[in-house]
Order: sequence, then structure tokens, then C-alpha cells
Amino acid sequence: MGAMEPQQHDHATGTGSGTGPGPDHVALIQAEWRRERPDLDVSPQAVIGRLHRLAARLTGELCLVYSRYGLGEGEFDVLAALRRAGAPFERAPGELAAHTMVTTGAMTKRIDRLERAGLVTRRHAEDDRRGRVVALTDAGLRLIDEAFTAHMRNEHRLLSLLAPDEAAALESLLTTWQHRLDGAGPDAV
Repeated sequence: MGAMEPQQHDHATGTGSGTGPGPDHVALIQAEWRRERPDLDVSPQAVIGRLHRLAARLTGELCLVYSRYGLGEGEFDVLAALRRAGAPFERAPGELAAHTMVTTGAMTKRIDRLERAGLVTRRHAEDDRRGRVVALTDAGLRLIDEAFTAHMRNEHRLLSLLAPDEAAALESLLTTWQHRLDGAGPDAV
């Protein structure tokens, strides 16, 4: 194969022809399943297995940045949700749980840790004395602004591995799939 010829890719095995990399982990798993269960179509693993592995890898890459600021993924999410609320940078705990997709119990633990670190405060809601409001402290605001700037640099770095048209196509496909999956409901599977 000449130096300028494009490398061919076999989507069934995940392998490229020529001197490119051999089969990836998912392709090897698929080959084993095809050998052991030739009666089953394991082709969905080519997409879902790779997405699953990619999501785990991306989470690890993102958490490296969070940890530089003394934050875990959950704490970063809470601070970011408060920052996105705009001044005065506060939300009710239930609203925070909805914005970060965790249970209220998990949210309470995150808020406790952030409060001990001096990054958030809790107070009674003005319109409902039984309700609570969580707000960023000045230190919390400074930290999330700094951490979010680093986070966006990191996301740009990770996405730069794709050409702009590839990133746009991937965003479109993932958005379409997400909308369809959300609209399908649990009985659709």
C-alpha cells in the first residue's frame, strides 16, 4: 500500500488493512462471541461496546482535571449547576438533584462535603421556611470559574482528536439517538 493511499477499515472486525493498528478490545470480544455463539448477531457491540468504553475513558480524563481542584465529579457538577443558575448562584437541593441527575440523598452528601470545604452555604428559603437553598460562597464561585475554564480546555483537547466535520456528525448522531431513546420509553425494548 502506498504512503498516500487511505487505509481501509473492516467494520466487522474493527481492523484496518496495511500497517494500521490491529483489532481493538471490542472487536476481539465480538470475535470471541461469534466463535462461541454464531447463532447471535453481536454487531450492536461494535457501537455500544465502544461507546461504553469511550464514556469510561472520557470520564477518567475529565476527573483528572476535577481532581486538580480538589473536586470529584459530583462536587464539580453541583458547583457547575449553581454557577449556571446565575447570580446569586443558588438553587434548591431538589433542583440541584434534577440538574445533576442524582437522588436527593446523594445530593445531600455532596452538599455536605462542599459546605465543609467552604464552597457552598445552606439557608432557609425566603418563601418557604421549611425549604432550603444552597448557594455558592465567594470561594466556591472563584473555584468553579477556574475549574470550569480548565474543564473546557480539556474538553476541547479531547474533541480535537476528531476533525470538525467528524465532531459535528457525531454530535448530530448522538443527539438523534438520545431523542429517539428518550421518546421510546421502557416498553420499546
